[in-house]
Amino acid sequence: MSAIVGAVNGVVWGPLMLVLILGTGAYLMVGLRGLPVRQLGPAFKLMLAGRKGGAGEGEISPFQALMTSLSATIGTGNIAGVATAIALGGPGALFWMWCTALVGMATKYAEAVCAVHFREHDGAGNFSGGPMYYIKNGLGKNWQWLGVCFALFGAIAGFGIGNTVQANSVADAMQDAFNVPIWLSAVVMFVGVGLVILGGVKRIASVAGYLVPFMAISYLCVGIVILLMNISALPSVLSLILHSAFSGTAAVGGFAGAGIVAAIRFGVARGIFSNEAGLGSAPIAHAAAKTNNSVRQGMIAMLGTFIDTILVCSVTGFVILLSGEWQTGATGAALSTSAFEALIPGGHYIVAVGLAVFAFTTMLGWSYYGERCVVYFFGERGVMPFRVAWVLAIPLGAMANLSFIWLLADTLNALMAIPNLIALLLLSPVVFKLTKERLPGILAGDERVSGH
Repeated sequence: MSAIVGAVNGVVWGPLMLVLILGTGAYLMVGLRGLPVRQLGPAFKLMLAGRKGGAGEGEISPFQALMTSLSATIGTGNIAGVATAIALGGPGALFWMWCTALVGMATKYAEAVCAVHFREHDGAGNFSGGPMYYIKNGLGKNWQWLGVCFALFGAIAGFGIGNTVQANSVADAMQDAFNVPIWLSAVVMFVGVGLVILGGVKRIASVAGYLVPFMAISYLCVGIVILLMNISALPSVLSLILHSAFSGTAAVGGFAGAGIVAAIRFGVARGIFSNEAGLGSAPIAHAAAKTNNSVRQGMIAMLGTFIDTILVCSVTGFVILLSGEWQTGATGAALSTSAFEALIPGGHYIVAVGLAVFAFTTMLGWSYYGERCVVYFFGERGVMPFRVAWVLAIPLGAMANLSFIWLLADTLNALMAIPNLIALLLLSPVVFKLTKERLPGILAGDERVSGH
């Protein structure tokens, strides 16, 4: 089974997939005339204004929708994923992660615009949205099978990448740093996640609205302190990143060397793993936002990719390169841990706590994603059985060997992306039209031209 899934993984995460993801993002960026970059400042203003609640129907505020999506995207990828990219692709992988994030902002914008525009009410009167709904309501019956595929892959993949893998990472981090027994970590996560997700999206959004900003800002502050302590070395690190991105990295120390192709491959793949632009997960959260303007929510949504990769992942990457630990042959969370420890006393505690909190919030965000995928098939009657199954899977993940689950989840993530990217390309004229109609009003503070 591992051999079969591994072979499929090699295909779905091969060059064609990376071209599809980057190509879709680049096409949307051109079609939007660089909106994600040009309107970054106004987007942050909209995000801050969204803390007070939104105008329109929905369950959570626009700000909470962003925090819910960030709770799922800021996770092990920001610590272990960045380290893996550098360990396998060299320093240049960080540059390609940035490129992925920039075009990914356009993708995330389009996802949220479609999610709000084509969302619908479920049996309980709550909004449901995401790729399966914008495929169903935007592309018609002939394409509905594509939405079914996305929902199926999403419901299964969540138990891997959003649940058991995260629980395992937390348990390992707590045992290594603080000698906490794995069973105790499993019990704490079981209770903690259960108390939150059984309250539904409003409770998830409420917790995420407080926890995500706190954890992200704290991690960024620690990283910035380290960068300021080593500011004289930053120019050489930037030069190393740019040089390696276009000419590869020679073998040095325990680092085996990496060519340009490896830098691009691992930079793009880990970037997507971290910010999830193109996977179709984040728009499920943004569809629940209280808003009557899909373009407004799209502008807020695109900040998720910027915050996740351009800010948080960059801090991890710079610390790893400044420390020189990337030359030792270490990879994953172990590399990030040794890098922080080399530059600041108690660095391994910072990584352990960061990894634990990031992974905990990922379990919350992905629980909602999986739940909405289940609702697509079974309606509201599938919600409670799903939530119970989600909580029960946590202790199993904490105590199991997950090498196969990692592989399976990674493969299913790619399979989620394919129907989502096809839908975004087909619905791009709708995204461009809505943007042209509504963006001027948003920027002028006059949003009378609204509607989903």
